[in-house]
Amino acid sequence: MASLLKPLKDTRHEALVFRGRALAGFLIIVACLIGIGIRFAHLQIARHDEFALRSDSNRIVTRPLAPGRGLIYDRNGVLLADNVAAFRLEVIPEQVKDMAAMLDRLRDVVPLTDDDVARFNALRRSKRSYQGIPLRLKLSEEEIARFAVNRWAFPGVDVVPYLTRAYPLGNEFAHVVGYVGRIDENDLTRLDKGEYAGTTHVGKTGIEKFYESRLHGEPGYEKIEVNADHRPIGQPLGHVDPKPGENIYLTIDAHLQEVAEAAFEGRAGAAIVIDPRNGEVLAMVSVPSFDPNAFVNGIASADYTALLADPDKPLLDRALRGGYTPGSTVKPFMALGGLELGLRKPEDTVLSVGEFFIPGQSRGYRDDKRGGHGRVDLVQAIAQSVNTYFYSLAYDMGINRLSTFMAKLGFGKPTGIDLIGESAGVLPSEEWKRARFNQPFYPGETVIAGIGQGYWVVTPLQLAQAVGIIAAKGTPHPLHLLRAVQSGIDSRREMIEPPPAKANIIRNPADWGWVQKGMVEVVNSGTGRGINENFPYQIAGKTGTAERFSRTTEEWTSINDSPIERHRVLFEAFAPADDARIAIAVALEAGRSGAHDAAPIARKILDAWLPGDEEREARRGNDATVAAAPSAEAR
Repeated sequence: MASLLKPLKDTRHEALVFRGRALAGFLIIVACLIGIGIRFAHLQIARHDEFALRSDSNRIVTRPLAPGRGLIYDRNGVLLADNVAAFRLEVIPEQVKDMAAMLDRLRDVVPLTDDDVARFNALRRSKRSYQGIPLRLKLSEEEIARFAVNRWAFPGVDVVPYLTRAYPLGNEFAHVVGYVGRIDENDLTRLDKGEYAGTTHVGKTGIEKFYESRLHGEPGYEKIEVNADHRPIGQPLGHVDPKPGENIYLTIDAHLQEVAEAAFEGRAGAAIVIDPRNGEVLAMVSVPSFDPNAFVNGIASADYTALLADPDKPLLDRALRGGYTPGSTVKPFMALGGLELGLRKPEDTVLSVGEFFIPGQSRGYRDDKRGGHGRVDLVQAIAQSVNTYFYSLAYDMGINRLSTFMAKLGFGKPTGIDLIGESAGVLPSEEWKRARFNQPFYPGETVIAGIGQGYWVVTPLQLAQAVGIIAAKGTPHPLHLLRAVQSGIDSRREMIEPPPAKANIIRNPADWGWVQKGMVEVVNSGTGRGINENFPYQIAGKTGTAERFSRTTEEWTSINDSPIERHRVLFEAFAPADDARIAIAVALEAGRSGAHDAAPIARKILDAWLPGDEEREARRGNDATVAAAPSAEAR
């Protein structure tokens, strides 16, 4: 009976427990509210400035503004590199739900190559999703119209205006001016992201690359208010204009460049024309060339492959990187070395009987003329290009003294011209051969080095520098292409001081006179005779016909009777001979002889520049006071 009875509740005890728990809960809530209040006060008061700035950062976006790229002109104001208005197709990724499907549908409206899509995807990785990314550059009017009709079907895609690079003279200046191209992943690793914010192109070759820092300019920016989705709302809140790059004036004369290129008539080779008085490069031609405009907005893979596969190698800058055996063009330099080193006097003679024999050897080193030229002195040896004279001189000089003197003329090292990628060539020496082949230099190799054969490799630029030093009576003037800069369209040109001349390499001025006399006789009565016909000034020159292959039989053959593919042909000259205002080096990859093929090219260049250069300069006045960029002259 008792087990069926339930215990009575202690309501008083339960009430006390409830009140205790309620009080504890209330105190916890109060403590939390106090903590939240303190934290709120700390954030709103103590850290107000910090979070206000963060808020503005989310609300206001700074958009970079790309600077206008500086223009490039020739010495007379002929426009070589311009900025022209164009339109591009731009995509904002965050507004596109299915990118792959959109691109497939877009191909039916605007042609897109696989290269376009690949570049677009590469850029997406380095951009924010709300930023516009170029998909296709330089749209045609037809493509713009076709997209405008279908614009509604492609949210997040739009046609945007921009400035693109253009090269009005195309192929003529492709190698020296170079070109710009889209910034790629390799460029991103070396470029300052702040300096190139908003910029899509950068100099890739030539002047465009070497003077990138001058041409690029400084970016500007504008502040834009955006919503939570980072879409612009309202008008810009602030604006700083970008600073355009400097305009550049080159030392090159566009008309002379055109004449020089036309003179090649499509044959592969190069020509350098300089002013020996100051080292200005007046023309710098490499044939064949290519259209730089094709590279600006991305060249198609098929087109680039075709250029690489072209046997004439149009992408090779032969003036800067072409390697040529100099042949007889080194003979005036050898003659000067013989005089300067005291190994020869001008009146010393050598008997040329058709072959030269090193003492103790039975192998003969031939003259080009069967039976030889008889007894010749220094002037006659240069004029008639007598191998025996220079075989003998090189043997007496030895390879070490030969290379040491030739180095003073700039052989065996880059000239230092303001371009990137210049070849150093090869100046044969005992040290070079030991390093290259781990072999000694043999006497037979020394004597053929005396006529510009054997291991010799020169660039047309090096040859022009050397003949320019002779033209300047021994004073080396560093070659350069930059003549003036202009900071703004309304500012004046600022002439750039040319690099200072180096120490004269000729100790005895009379030595120069004898070499100059020999080079004058080359065009009066020697291997280049006739090149000066009806020319108002005396020309000093030297032909060169360099055999590319050694003979394999004892049969006597004249160079002129050999196939033209066997020879590199060259010609160097300066005029007027007694006070030169122009120096030229021409190199052809195939020809009958330097006199027959290379010298006529030099003559056409001389005709285009002399006479009249001094009168032209006088009419143009003092460049230091000439106002900003004249309009492009009719050519």
